[in-house]
Amino acid sequence: MRMAQNQEATRRAGAPGRTTWLRKRGTGRSLRWRLTALYGVLFFLSGAVLLAISGGYAINRSSSMAAARAAAPAPSSEAAKLAQANATIRQLQHELAAQAGSSQSSFSRNLLLASVIALGFMTLGSLLMGWVLAGRALRPVRQMTAAARQISAHNLNERLAVAGPDDELKQLGDTIDGLLERLEAAFTAQRRFVANASHELRTPLATIRASLDVAVAKPEGAPPQTVALAARVRAELDRIDGLLEAFLVLARAQHRNLPGRAVLPLDYIVGAALADQRATIKIRNLTVQDSTGPGGAWVRGSQALLSRLVENLIGNAVGHNEDGGWVRITAQTEAGRARLVVENGGQVLDQRQVDELSQPFRRLDADRIGTDQGSGLGLSIVAAIAEAHDGKLDLQARPGGGLRASVDLPAVAVARAGVPA
Repeated sequence: MRMAQNQEATRRAGAPGRTTWLRKRGTGRSLRWRLTALYGVLFFLSGAVLLAISGGYAINRSSSMAAARAAAPAPSSEAAKLAQANATIRQLQHELAAQAGSSQSSFSRNLLLASVIALGFMTLGSLLMGWVLAGRALRPVRQMTAAARQISAHNLNERLAVAGPDDELKQLGDTIDGLLERLEAAFTAQRRFVANASHELRTPLATIRASLDVAVAKPEGAPPQTVALAARVRAELDRIDGLLEAFLVLARAQHRNLPGRAVLPLDYIVGAALADQRATIKIRNLTVQDSTGPGGAWVRGSQALLSRLVENLIGNAVGHNEDGGWVRITAQTEAGRARLVVENGGQVLDQRQVDELSQPFRRLDADRIGTDQGSGLGLSIVAAIAEAHDGKLDLQARPGGGLRASVDLPAVAVARAGVPA
């Protein structure tokens, strides 16, 4: 994909504010400012040297002329007698020469002052020209930076594709493209391995489960120790099946494989997820506040993956809660974005630990999440599914205790009858 597409995506995402721009780059540290200052200083120094040479030459010439006039030979006595009649004329000549020297000195001073002023204006002009030239010279670097910022683990197939002559900048862009190509191959191989391993492991697990069932179901009956062991092994097999299914869902979301895309209302998905958790909610005596409302927010995506996203969020809020606690669910549409928020009460959490919960196998302390610690993949699957649908997961520790999970997704406009517009 061309770099211009990445730049267009950057413009659509919105440029950062001036304060953020200055804070990120720093007016005194940016390469463009340093190049501009370098151009201005070099021009000023070269102009100052040229002005010093020309000024020195003018002063030296004036001094030479004055010395020549002072060294003129005095007239002899005989010549003085002959020139006595012209004394007045010679006096006038000396006065005219003095006035000419004074005028030349004044002209030299004025010329020097004008040259200094011109040098100042030219220095300012050189700074402006240096700023423009530095910006043009660094434009490919800014384009590569903007394109690289748009590339993540989910779109490593994009490239900078720097055009132009085979210079240092194009070689840098080609080097980065080569690095992205190697990263894409590594990520693809990793995800393919996870998906294939998760799929292949299901066959031996099914064989083990069938063997247990056959051993327990013998006509003569199995010893009680064997039955208890079989029940324990079957429970562990169920956990492994759940973990493998989570791996498959995570790999599918990371590959952006979205089967069964459709326009769905979030309140319908939330209602189905709450129905699955009804028994646990009743056992733990939780109070659920569902404020999603019918048709409040519509999204487009894979029904299976979006249902898994909501199930994981609600399951996390129910499971990682206190007995007699509460769960609050809201969904709304604003500025073309649908936002689903799931909050739950509980103990006060550390925001630094909460920030890591969207990573695979990251869990809080056991005393904070109850007896069922889960696989540690629930919220990482939510983050992957949200990113696959051009959304984002945000996790915040509530000041009063508990967790606030917010998922932001592109909204779909619907008509009054519930049909997508």
